[in-house]
Amino acid sequence: MGLKAVIFDVDGTLAETEDAHRRAFNQAFDEAGKPWLWSKKGYRALLTTTGGRERIARYMAEAGLSPDPEAVVALHLRKNVIYADLVACGQVTPRPGVRRLLHECLHEGVLLAIATTTSRTNLDALLHHVLEPEAVSWFSAIVVGEDVVAKKPDPEVYRQALARLALDPAECVAIEDSAPGLRATTACGIATVVTPSLFTADQNFSGAALICDSLEDIGLATLQALVASR
Repeated sequence: MGLKAVIFDVDGTLAETEDAHRRAFNQAFDEAGKPWLWSKKGYRALLTTTGGRERIARYMAEAGLSPDPEAVVALHLRKNVIYADLVACGQVTPRPGVRRLLHECLHEGVLLAIATTTSRTNLDALLHHVLEPEAVSWFSAIVVGEDVVAKKPDPEVYRQALARLALDPAECVAIEDSAPGLRATTACGIATVVTPSLFTADQNFSGAALICDSLEDIGLATLQALVASR
């Protein structure tokens, strides 16, 4: 059938965002008077749970605290504002090879899509400041955390992306950086390239079609070959 679309995860895939997220969480906690400080090691463990609100709730539960849904939502909203400011100030940059691969797909008529568990506001900030102001128009389908009931590793976000693209999984390649993301794509039958990020390098990527250090290592021809070999 040939490659028709490339579906990108966002955090850790389009850009190394996770430390900016971590710092934003910590600032939100501090402003709210919470004696919580997420270290890089601790945040790496929390990343096995997808979704910011879900991570806060997990952290509270593991600390023996009863998660208050309203407080969790308020903390997460404030954290997103702080994160957007960090992105706007240039604290986040694209991962190597991302811009080139995006433009190569656009030039060759291969559709682009996003399947992420991050929020719409986080995604908008990243696309506008880290790629280009008009970058949102590059993507034929965008599915974010607010669009799904269950987040990765549940495959719902990828199923929605496929439906919006009106494509078969065999016509697509997904780009991911995490084990939960890979589990989501695998459940949908999408061939997946994994580019481990700073916070996910120690995760299990069994089942990936290809694992590479960065997207600098591959081009559109590589993705087309993955689809052709299925």
